[in-house]
Amino acid sequence: MELKEALGRAVARLTANDVPSPRMNAELLLMFTLDCDRAYLYAHPERELTSEQQCRYENVLAERVRGVPAQYITGHQEFWGMDFIVTPAVLIPRPETEHVVESVLEVRASGFGPRASDFKIVDVGTGSGCIALALAKELPDIQVYATDISSAALEVARANAARHELDSRIQFRQADLLAGLENGSFDFVVSNPPYVGESEEDQVQLEVRKFEPRHAVFSGPAGVEVIERLIPQAHATLKPGGWLIMEISGTIAEEVKRSLRDWSEVQIRPDLQSIPRVALARKPDTSMQI
Repeated sequence: MELKEALGRAVARLTANDVPSPRMNAELLLMFTLDCDRAYLYAHPERELTSEQQCRYENVLAERVRGVPAQYITGHQEFWGMDFIVTPAVLIPRPETEHVVESVLEVRASGFGPRASDFKIVDVGTGSGCIALALAKELPDIQVYATDISSAALEVARANAARHELDSRIQFRQADLLAGLENGSFDFVVSNPPYVGESEEDQVQLEVRKFEPRHAVFSGPAGVEVIERLIPQAHATLKPGGWLIMEISGTIAEEVKRSLRDWSEVQIRPDLQSIPRVALARKPDTSMQI
């Protein structure tokens, strides 16, 4: 079977099974099967696939039709221009989470914080390590910590750090949120915590509900349960004047603002679709108050 025929059949199959973005998925999985890039697909439409390649392509298409995310099939996802290993042990990195990284860099660029050697960031619930690695890449002199309650997730994060030669820059710790970290020692607490309420489960994509780690998606009945635990822990862990920056959803934005009422400079920033996406809040510096 020629490449163009295999691709056409795959698009039709994915379309018939209501898989979103069928052509993109068909191309991505064929690129994975052949270990090539998209330009190769278009440059060699008459290439004959071997029977082994056809069989492998059929198998990965069957997985995608079953609902398995393409990222778990290929084992990779891009974030902040970096290639990340992903497995079903971790949440798939998404473009919206890049707004968390952008917010940290913007606050840092404003002149906030001590000299680099004393500057410490902790990424809570690091998952694949995408936030921690992006910040380590962009801020090469700071100290980066990353926690996760899942040992399997930490294995993936450590593998990603090693692949990007950042493993010496990041201290990974298995912990429930910020447990065990020294109080008053961090300049930033950043996180993409679980923030979907179980009451919203029917509104979540089936493949997310079925295949992504539930503890990384759902927080509890209301969606704010983990964040409500994180906020006081972050307050204790941060230095006076330090920042908490975390991803949220529009559903819980007002509740998050109420939970941050004792903080200063509270902001809710939207994503590119104007959906509330990032909450920023600064721990009051009582030494500066009169």
